[in-house]
Amino acid sequence: MSLTVRPLVPGDLDVVERLEQALFGSQAWSRAALAEELDGPGRTYLAAEVDGTLVGYAGLRFDGDDADVMTIGTQTAQQGRGVGRILLRALLDQARELGARRVFLEVRVDNAAAVHLYTSEGFHRIGRRRGYYQGVDAWTMRLDLDELPGEGRSSGRGTNVLLRPSSGTSSLTNGG
Repeated sequence: MSLTVRPLVPGDLDVVERLEQALFGSQAWSRAALAEELDGPGRTYLAAEVDGTLVGYAGLRFDGDDADVMTIGTQTAQQGRGVGRILLRALLDQARELGARRVFLEVRVDNAAAVHLYTSEGFHRIGRRRGYYQGVDAWTMRLDLDELPGEGRSSGRGTNVLLRPSSGTSSLTNGG
């Protein structure tokens, strides 16, 4: 599998909107909300492509001190193949480049795969938000970036994550 991580652009919104609906149903962000996020101050949004097809996306908000993972979505057929992990690591690299000391996120308490991903990447639960996702609780999680090694960490599946700032893209090959 050849995976490319690049900036998400307005031309991607049709695909992202379809992925949002498929992944999050009634909790999906609207097209207007997605467009607003993409253009929002302190926002970084990335797209993951496999062989030229957008299969995932992720977003980060940076406020000058801390960063928040706003969303990570991976096409159902690509889940469990490391796409979400690669996107998360790319967001963490971006947060580090921006000077963030900590990264926060919320995740549904019943989303075991996502909770596992985040804990395996060093996030710790710091609280529970009751009813955060339309009646479903969320864990609030935090990662202190100074606890992690720098760029170029392996995904553990034969993939190196190295964003090239000059081009805004990174070609990744998953050997697993």
